[in-house]
Amino acid sequence: MNFIINREALLTPLQQIVSVIEKRQTMPILSNVLLVIEDNRLILTGTDLEIQIVAKIEIGTATSGAITVPARKFLDICRLLPSGAEIKFEQEDDKVKILSNRSRFSLSCLPADNYPEFAESEFEHQFFINAGKFKRALEKTTFCMANQDVRYYLNGLLLHISNSKLKLVASDGHRLSIYEDQLDQATGYEARIILPRKGVLELVRLLDDPDAELRVEFSGNNIRIFIKNLVFSAKLVDSKYPDFSKVFQQSFFNQIHIQKQSLKEALTRVAILSNEKFKGVTLDIVPDSLRISTHNPEHDEAEEELFIEYTGEPLSIAFNAQYLLDAVSNLDSELAVLTIASNASTCFIDEPNDTSYKFIVMPMRL
Repeated sequence: MNFIINREALLTPLQQIVSVIEKRQTMPILSNVLLVIEDNRLILTGTDLEIQIVAKIEIGTATSGAITVPARKFLDICRLLPSGAEIKFEQEDDKVKILSNRSRFSLSCLPADNYPEFAESEFEHQFFINAGKFKRALEKTTFCMANQDVRYYLNGLLLHISNSKLKLVASDGHRLSIYEDQLDQATGYEARIILPRKGVLELVRLLDDPDAELRVEFSGNNIRIFIKNLVFSAKLVDSKYPDFSKVFQQSFFNQIHIQKQSLKEALTRVAILSNEKFKGVTLDIVPDSLRISTHNPEHDEAEEELFIEYTGEPLSIAFNAQYLLDAVSNLDSELAVLTIASNASTCFIDEPNDTSYKFIVMPMRL
């Protein structure tokens, strides 16, 4: 296979693909990127067998063929060539030559026949969604996903489609975020799938054009998303997401309204002297006043008092300061609304006029 391509046309898709390729591989060929030329198109494929990204680039005249090249070396060569450079690619048996102006590189390759096939089942469902809308939904929830939890369904994100409603849920067992939105077209079905953590993080990165239209296809085992000239595929987490609806079915104290920026700043300052491991802060709430305090094993103490809008009985509750900060930082409004369950088991954090995004955090014992 031989072809000539402009550096800029190749670099972005190559960067997007290389990010899914793990540095340490059990199979050497998985460290490579698959290059296929057919119908004057260059098709690049990278996978770790759980996630796969395929990019298609239109090129001029080329000799068809297929080969796999070391992904990171190939990317570094392309990245370090001058802007606008023409790259000439020539295959000779199990080596490829990469030529550009006065630069010459020769890479050892592995045959394309040995490249593993990404197993995908028949896709039963599909829907369309704007990339900007989907990225916003992901960004509002991904930070709550667990990382290497034994309850592996928490190491991912629940995607729930109910006709024209879209709901995303993520939790690590200590906190939970829920984001709801409407799809432009009714789907006519109801389905729940769990996207794997790594796949979700890759998706957030790939959705760089907010105006793009995405086609999402999925089955019980796989998801495939068409993003302009890219095709993103991932194996789904084979599990059932726990039912979290009971958390809404309880009685609550009156709502607490507080300026978001003031709360963020106060939490950040007080957390400096919290226990480094648990990051615990205590909230003492009385009508119109919130006191945030903490102490640590070195006997350091911090305390801040804020004005709030609250009418109700006094209460005291402790939280992980970082969890509260993550939630408050994801609110778009100037005002944060805190609603604490009357048995002090949970605290809801949301916006006064927008119910599409909710964050729930469990308290701590200090």
